[in-house]
Amino acid sequence: MRQAPDLWLLALAALLQVSKQGPHQRNLLRELLRDYNPMERPVANDSHPLIVRFSFILMQVMDVDEKNQILTTNAWLQMQWYDHYLQWNQSEYPGVKNLRFSSDQVWTPDILMYNSAHDKFDASFKTNVLVNSSGFCEFLPPGIFISTCNVDVRWFPFDIQRCEMKFGSWTFDGWHLDMQMKEADISGFMPNGEWDLLEVPGTRNENFYDCCAAPYPDVTFVVTLRRRTLYYALNLLIPCVLLSSMTLLGFLLPASSGEKISLGITVLLSLTVFMLMVAEIMPATSDSVPLIGQYFVSTMVIVGMSVVATVFVLRFNHHDPNSGSMPKWAQLVLLQWVPWFLRMKRPGETADLPPPMPTHVSSQSKGLASPTTTATTATTPNPAPTILPQTLSFLHARLAQLSHPSHPSAGRPNAHQAALPNGQLQALLEEVRYIVERIREQDRQLSVAEQWQFASAVIDRLCFIGFSVFNIICTISILMAAPNFAEAASKDFL
Repeated sequence: MRQAPDLWLLALAALLQVSKQGPHQRNLLRELLRDYNPMERPVANDSHPLIVRFSFILMQVMDVDEKNQILTTNAWLQMQWYDHYLQWNQSEYPGVKNLRFSSDQVWTPDILMYNSAHDKFDASFKTNVLVNSSGFCEFLPPGIFISTCNVDVRWFPFDIQRCEMKFGSWTFDGWHLDMQMKEADISGFMPNGEWDLLEVPGTRNENFYDCCAAPYPDVTFVVTLRRRTLYYALNLLIPCVLLSSMTLLGFLLPASSGEKISLGITVLLSLTVFMLMVAEIMPATSDSVPLIGQYFVSTMVIVGMSVVATVFVLRFNHHDPNSGSMPKWAQLVLLQWVPWFLRMKRPGETADLPPPMPTHVSSQSKGLASPTTTATTATTPNPAPTILPQTLSFLHARLAQLSHPSHPSAGRPNAHQAALPNGQLQALLEEVRYIVERIREQDRQLSVAEQWQFASAVIDRLCFIGFSVFNIICTISILMAAPNFAEAASKDFL
């Protein structure tokens, strides 16, 4: 029971000791602020500069607006200096090790961000100033800083941006306020889904202006960011590569399908949509063209050229045989050299040659079958045109027998032979000649059409190989031209 009063006495003594610090802190505050002027530079000698150690604590990169070229960051400013008028002896004020003053009660450096784009220019929150007995002051105002940034979109989306944040005194020169830089602190940085923070180097600079002889120091921190490319690769690059591949498939479509031009135009319109999406992100500047823009333009050029090539292919495939045969140089190039190089064979090249004409064909029927037509039809897969001269010769011989019954080979004329007048036989012969000529003309037109169609197939195959090589070269040369392409691919894709 006697231990209970002892505990009460100890608790009362502790309360009395704590409450004893209150008057000391109150007296100290009254003593320090009695003659203190927050507009006075707190130095012992007015001819000496006040040294302010400045640092930058980056917490988060909130946004990089490429179109407006603005960087938004969440950061703390750290400023340290010695105030000559805020010193006390701890033995005279027991228990008071440090004090906290509002930014309006004591002197604080007027350090601002020169390249601020904030509506109020100064976006920092004025916190209290922490002061210890030696006069050491520490001021850490946090804020959402909106700064201008010269965004270089040349290597977009494999780009690295370096945004400067320049801090300095607004009214004091270097002879009155000397800024000393401390390294930036990024230990508490929160990762960003779009950007990787590489480093935040800082430099101290002194600028001299024509108006004044004194230097004006400033501290500039460079926030170095690398763009993470996975999002843009999945939403822009891969669709563009697939669309350019669809262009190559247009050369594999048959010319008779009627969809070759439609496919090329559809791909061209799709690339235009992706180009507009990139234009909405990028700033309206003519200093440099984004890497992805260069790739889109080259792909659109490939697609446009493929549409032009498709028009020529269709023009060859649907060429009118009556408008003329293929020139000799075109036959040499498109029907011999290029097919040999591409390992292409014309239809019917391996087919057996037609049987030779019989020796008993009359001279009149031989005159109807010209050497040009025979040479043309000899390479076609249809053997009917070579049989027509034989049929004509046979009909001509039989009609001659009917016209001259006294011929030895005619034998005894029957009633049907005697009933055919000479004029009707001649008319029948003319009709047969007309039918043969029509069939021969159709065969010639078919042969000419097959030549043009085979030439169109050769051009299709040649364009497919050429555009495939050109597309691969453009993709590799443009995308891999970025300085950090390998680094971005290894980190974002692997």
